Amino acid sequence: MCGIIGIVLRYQRALSKPLGSVIKGCLKNLEYRGYDSVGFALASSNSLVIRKSKGKIDEVDVKLAFDDFDGICGVGHTRWATHGKPSDINAHPLTDCSKRIVVVHNGIIENYLELKEELIRRGHRFESETDTEVVPHLIEEFKKLGMNSYDAFKKAASLLRGTYALAVIDTDEPGRIYFARNTSPLVIGIRDDATFLASDIPAFIDYTRKVIVIQDDEVGYISGSDVRIEKLVSKSYEVDLTPPICELVDYSSRIRHIDWTPEMAKKGGYPHFMLKEIHEQPQAIASTLSSLANEVKDVLKLISKADRVLIVGAGTSYHASFVGSILLSELAEVKSHAIISSEMKWYSRSVDECDVVIAVSQSGETIDTLLAVREARRRGALTIALTNVIDSTLARESHLTIYTRAGPEVGVAATKTFSAQVVALTYLALSLAEYRSTLSTNKLNELKNSLRSLPDYVSSTISATEPRARSLASLISSKQNAYYLGRGLGLPVSMEGALKLKEVAYIHAESYPAGESKHGPIALVDEGFPVFFTILGSNDGELIISNVEEMKARGALTIAVIPSNLDRIHKYFNYAFIMHPVPYEVAPSLYIIPHQLLAYYTAVTLGYDPDKPRNLAKTVTVV
Repeated sequence: MCGIIGIVLRYQRALSKPLGSVIKGCLKNLEYRGYDSVGFALASSNSLVIRKSKGKIDEVDVKLAFDDFDGICGVGHTRWATHGKPSDINAHPLTDCSKRIVVVHNGIIENYLELKEELIRRGHRFESETDTEVVPHLIEEFKKLGMNSYDAFKKAASLLRGTYALAVIDTDEPGRIYFARNTSPLVIGIRDDATFLASDIPAFIDYTRKVIVIQDDEVGYISGSDVRIEKLVSKSYEVDLTPPICELVDYSSRIRHIDWTPEMAKKGGYPHFMLKEIHEQPQAIASTLSSLANEVKDVLKLISKADRVLIVGAGTSYHASFVGSILLSELAEVKSHAIISSEMKWYSRSVDECDVVIAVSQSGETIDTLLAVREARRRGALTIALTNVIDSTLARESHLTIYTRAGPEVGVAATKTFSAQVVALTYLALSLAEYRSTLSTNKLNELKNSLRSLPDYVSSTISATEPRARSLASLISSKQNAYYLGRGLGLPVSMEGALKLKEVAYIHAESYPAGESKHGPIALVDEGFPVFFTILGSNDGELIISNVEEMKARGALTIAVIPSNLDRIHKYFNYAFIMHPVPYEVAPSLYIIPHQLLAYYTAVTLGYDPDKPRNLAKTVTVV
């Protein structure tokens, strides 16, 4: 997730130092979000200054000298690459042809290619590889057609599909910053002599704690003394002069004062990054889904021709790989296998040019996974990276890349990156099923619609299951061991649940296929031993009943993550997280949530910091 800051002053030096210096400090407060480049633009009544570069703020400041520049209106940006590699050219702000309109952006513009093609046809020249650059050119085009700056901005925003938080300066109106939001966060900060716009409250917390949170489909502008917010009621996807319909928003009841410390603000008011990132999963999933169509299109024909698909990953990424291998087999009828990256060397002698290897890694730097890719390439296999970091080593060394767009993950225990990986693999399996005609049209449409609705389901599930996770944590925190059992797709979800409890709460937890539990593991079960069951639908639910009864007969404490429409089975469990029923094939990203929340609250109950598990690091580089 990129960092955005915008500031409009009532008068120059209203904040007692150059505006460039203020912007630098605000961007420093957003460094926790992760980024690969930085830039700013400052406007005054007769000038516009733009400076940007690849690199971290401190090293870029040596070249760009933030403190040397002043103005009354400015925007700053830290970029986490999504379209186009990290570079000086792709860094924000981005401009139109005339260099008079500047834009910073967080999110993914899904329809940027079609907009870009239309703008090129109309004579516009593009410099970067980014999706963002279509925005200033759209505004420029509508102004050429006769619109004023604000109407041109609103029209441009109405054309965009995807997730976005936008901040725009037009030098024809140097005392304003225009904004628009859809899914990606955006917040306004207010004080008497300045108005702030940012992607997160920490950016301006040193200057004001009076805030307005911008909502989805809202547009408007800030000035040194004014805020205007409108709701985009209708959108027109034609590049013409049809204005979007907007309604003025009375935001007075939405102004609130926060009393967070700067550290709390970086976490969005959450006590830990892990909890914040669990709550960010709807946005991470939406951002990932919005960008997959073009990337997946390139790999379908190649995978379809493969004799088999091997999916490799480590830790959480292996569990996501396991989900992907089942879905490729079930939906697209492709021979697929998930393999732990560090075990790949014992399978590599059978790999050849007829195979496809999909390497899954959040960071794109996991050494075991990189070694697996290098060996697969040496043996002639086609390699595809699935990673969250553009231009990472894994992306550079693979033939093709599919990116998740979960944004930076600060907590060591993966949460939103797991969901994004699973969603990307699910989308790939569905696309391959459509390409190979292995599913009926009705089934395909049902699964596509459910996948599109997943961000909303995840959001409501977090709200619905968090209280139960918090209350159960006190019970689980007194235990020394736990089992996590599942069948089919419920097994990798259970494995990830067990891993989360081990990682952050330091409770010994093991996961098994439910049918295997009686072949040894049940010997350890006695009175009060916690056994979690992940049940995604009626098929695995009916099969698991006998396993539940076996555990209960030994005195186990049984806890289920189970859909609400299996109410006949609910009675078999001591406790249950009752879930929204979704198709079995898209359930993993939803049904992991109670496991994540329970692990988090158990760790907190025990007094541990879930953001910094002992003995663990974010990027694993040990062979």
